[in-house]
Amino acid sequence: MDIVNLLLQGFATAGTPANLLWALLGCSVGTAIGVLPGIGPATAVAMLLPITLKVEPTASMIFFAGIYYGAMYGGSTTSILLNTPGESASMVTAMEGSKMAKNGRAGAALATAAIGSFVAGTIATVLVTLFAPLVATHAVKLGPPEYFMLMVLAFCTVSAVLGQSTLRGLTALFVGLGMGLVGIDQLTGQARYTGGVSELTDGLEVVLIAVGLFAVGESLFAVLYEGRVTETQNAMSKVHMTGSEWRRSWPAWLRGTLIGFPFGTIPAGGAEIPTFLSYATEKKLSKHPQEFATTGAIEGVAGPEAANNAAVTATLIPLLTLGIPTSNTTAILLGAFQNYGIQPGPQLFDKNAALVWALIASLYIGNVMLLILNLPLVGLWVKLLKIPKPYLYAGILIFATVGVYGMRQSAFDLALLYAIGLLGVVMRRFDFPTAPVVVGAILGPLAEAQMRNALSIGEGKWTVFIERPMSAALLVVVIGLLLLPRLLRSLRKRA
Repeated sequence: MDIVNLLLQGFATAGTPANLLWALLGCSVGTAIGVLPGIGPATAVAMLLPITLKVEPTASMIFFAGIYYGAMYGGSTTSILLNTPGESASMVTAMEGSKMAKNGRAGAALATAAIGSFVAGTIATVLVTLFAPLVATHAVKLGPPEYFMLMVLAFCTVSAVLGQSTLRGLTALFVGLGMGLVGIDQLTGQARYTGGVSELTDGLEVVLIAVGLFAVGESLFAVLYEGRVTETQNAMSKVHMTGSEWRRSWPAWLRGTLIGFPFGTIPAGGAEIPTFLSYATEKKLSKHPQEFATTGAIEGVAGPEAANNAAVTATLIPLLTLGIPTSNTTAILLGAFQNYGIQPGPQLFDKNAALVWALIASLYIGNVMLLILNLPLVGLWVKLLKIPKPYLYAGILIFATVGVYGMRQSAFDLALLYAIGLLGVVMRRFDFPTAPVVVGAILGPLAEAQMRNALSIGEGKWTVFIERPMSAALLVVVIGLLLLPRLLRSLRKRA
């Protein structure tokens, strides 16, 4: 009953005219970002992070959340009509959706994607409402050793899951950890790794790192290395489904939700894996297997889109309850929380209950908004693809530059922004993931503080991490995460 009362209070906060406008703006921007291939919600949120200096916390978090799941809705539009996934998680949708579009069934594909996203997003939001407070209640019992091992687990999972290889992911992570060490030591009060530059004594701003790596890095990389791509647009048909298509879609929506949600909640998730699993499941269970990869099977669009949105919504559980990001965008959302002096974790539900429940309530509101935006306005979103890429990326660079300069009115920050942007270009050029850098910069100082606290509890003995059952269990999980993929690969080679 407490959850119901808290959720109703959240709706009262999220339902104010100002917050509804922020939710609508976030959903609209997110959908547009999802439609435009190659940008993604992480770049959009990173570019808009400087608004945290001017906008109150609840409004900005509702806005960023709208961008996050709005982009997942929008990604299906170009996947179906142009065979161009706006997001990596929409790759599977493109496989069957584009086939349906080429056979004159674009409307049905777009409808099942939008409605499936709404169904999965709503069910996943209900599960977040029920389980997030429960996880937070148990997480309060964790001490410094357990928190340090949780952060080590986050480092390893983000490095392993978001990178092409574990080694490259860990390399990117250590770059971020190094950035996090710059500035004043939390315990001794001494400046470290500043090179005598006074501007660095306050440390490197997470906003600056995120904007440089994602917005500036992505734009410069596109200018330097990506050529002009022209796509053939399939004809739009009326956005509706027949009775037969409804009957084939709804079981796929439910199965996709059940597959996608668990992957979002664990710190080794990501929406790509559940979408492929959902596609394989639907192909195996379908009564029309001959349609797959030929004329296009509607189940192959419905299931993966539901899995995608369920996984995206579920990522809020580890972010809000443990302070662990499981995707690029949640890593940057973690930075947005910290800009307000708010640390996501088990105590967030007690210290900032109004913000958390308003954010959860906004998910319900945003899902309805996105359904309304996606079905009637598909034609409008597709027209965004006609924006020339030079203008698009020039606009991103202008927004990034003005936003970062507005933080401290510092020319040094601008030089640092573009230096980090060039680092982002180099990392993309050689397939190094950029998200672990942001995670390392955010969680590195926190992990250092927890490690020092744990060692003081253990009187300087490192055995404190294996003497406590929970931290020992997390250590085993970390070791397994690093070693199991290698063992499985070696076993496959022998087989």
